[in-house]
Amino acid sequence: MTLELLGAFGKSFLFVFAALLPILNPAATAPIFLGLTEGASASTRTLLARRIARNMFWLMLGAMLVGSYVLDFFGISLPIVRVGGGMIVAATAWRLLTATQATVDSRTELAESFTPDMARRQAFYPLTFPVSCGPGSIAAAITVGVSLADARLSLSLARMGGGVVALLAVGVLMYLAFRYAQQLLKPLGEAGSVIFLRLSAFILLCLGVQIVWDGVYELGVGMLRDGLLPVSA
Repeated sequence: MTLELLGAFGKSFLFVFAALLPILNPAATAPIFLGLTEGASASTRTLLARRIARNMFWLMLGAMLVGSYVLDFFGISLPIVRVGGGMIVAATAWRLLTATQATVDSRTELAESFTPDMARRQAFYPLTFPVSCGPGSIAAAITVGVSLADARLSLSLARMGGGVVALLAVGVLMYLAFRYAQQLLKPLGEAGSVIFLRLSAFILLCLGVQIVWDGVYELGVGMLRDGLLPVSA
């Protein structure tokens, strides 16, 4: 019995880690984090990285354990979550993509205004949700949580335990990616970093549009299935 529980724990750890890490993708989100925290000091960014990783863990854990029940309670479908969240992602990316390059003086003002208190207010929105942990990640966590459930309580707890440890591992990787994002991009130089940030913002914009499209497509398929939309000949 113990070997079976350990096997279920290990398999669920690998399953959740492999399923959620590519979706959350901290390495790809780190440049967006840098762009949205321009002017912040190194200590403030460290504080933000820690809070974002912690917020991501609790948000994904809640989605994995009780997300499906919450959506059922409010009568919200996953396609609706994708549409609403995708619009937020696209709006955030557009703001970052169209931002003007700051001058030296304005960067000094930003550094003075981006206080730790301001960082605490922005740690969840928009830096955790939807930038670091978007609707696609939440939908994936809900789906993973449903697949981990089992009729036997002991096996279900073992699987959920493996999933929780996997989320902790992803959170550590996210903290490290955000904490050392500036050092990782330093070899590119200032001009290269700006280009990389713009490209990352454009990819994030496309991702937001894709999330909205996926939600709209699922809603359309559901309406066709229910006979609420006419089918062309």
